[in-house]
Amino acid sequence: MKYLQGLIAVLILISCQPNNDNRLIEDNFRLAQAQYTNMLKVVTDPTRVPRTTKDGKLHTTGIKSWTSGFFAGSLWYLYEYTQAEKWRKEAEKWTQALEPVKFVTNNHDVGFMMYCSYGNGLRLVGNEAYQPILVQAAESLMTRFNSTVGCTESWDYRKAWDGKTEWFFPVIIDNMMNLELLFYASKATGDPKYKDAAIEHAETTMKNHYRKDFSSYHVVDYDTLSGDVLDKATCQGYTDASAWARGQAWGLYGFTMVYRETNDPKFLSFARNIADYIINHPSLPADKIPLWDFNALDPEFKPEWMIDKSKYTLRERDVSAGAIIASALYELSTYTGEDGEKYRGFADQVIESLSSPAYRAKEGENNNFILTRSVGSIPHGAEITVPLNYADYYFLEALLRKKELEG
Repeated sequence: MKYLQGLIAVLILISCQPNNDNRLIEDNFRLAQAQYTNMLKVVTDPTRVPRTTKDGKLHTTGIKSWTSGFFAGSLWYLYEYTQAEKWRKEAEKWTQALEPVKFVTNNHDVGFMMYCSYGNGLRLVGNEAYQPILVQAAESLMTRFNSTVGCTESWDYRKAWDGKTEWFFPVIIDNMMNLELLFYASKATGDPKYKDAAIEHAETTMKNHYRKDFSSYHVVDYDTLSGDVLDKATCQGYTDASAWARGQAWGLYGFTMVYRETNDPKFLSFARNIADYIINHPSLPADKIPLWDFNALDPEFKPEWMIDKSKYTLRERDVSAGAIIASALYELSTYTGEDGEKYRGFADQVIESLSSPAYRAKEGENNNFILTRSVGSIPHGAEITVPLNYADYYFLEALLRKKELEG
């Protein structure tokens, strides 16, 4: 009887304690608040956005950098978690500084820049003044859509690694992320042109960017007169034929989002196939944080660029890819019935790893970013094993999605 009473007491005690998942989320947001409080003491000009570290020092960019919206987005996520007026005011300040970006037409990243900032702000506080700004940003993005190709152009004309191959209408897998802005614009205006363009872009990407195993090319170049594919290549991956990790993450997140916006089962099926490719890949380390390219250590793949092994190896992890994958999988898990447990379980493993000292900074270190060990572009020798503001952004988003699933 005493044993039974003791067991009941223990069970009651356990039931009254927050579970490990809740503690993990609380601990990460505690650190995030401390780090970003310190960050805001260092950067006071909202037109200079914290992006990474360079030579050990904080490196900022202007508002027209493709990463400019992530810091404001992270502030919005801190407000969403805490409901503290402090974070709302800071999020509004850093969001409003980005308004001129609504007229940017020289790249596809206006979706990242504006929807992570203004989009989250509109969602969380309902500021109606944000709506026309987002619609104008979508209109700017639409100037890059080509109906013959069926895609939004990512970059202007440029050459590939060999200095000879020309890309006339390059579309990168990252562009899947910018479609969310177009879907929003159709809902806000009632004009289907934005949504139609987004769906066509996704369908064209399904057709031309993906291999039979559901790994993705980074860059596909198109002929604007015929719509034919001219080249399939990489710009930031190991080889043209390899699976650049962040590219796989962008695709997974993008097609999951397109399913959310369309309810078209073909996009759900496609997202699941991408997810299965990622979680079953033989090169995936035990802690589930991917190498910067899934094929970087495969001797069958030969790079098109010169490797400077004095600066780095090929074993670098990309924490940003892991954070994006986790966030995407939490959402995907809500659409896939019993199979959702597989995707959620994998995302949980990623988050647990990212929350460990191997990838998460100590308070007051890492120039006040939350996560360490992300990779911008190894072929360019840029931002290697450093914090990146978009790794923090998708980490916080993943934590919020995890919290919502926990109930």
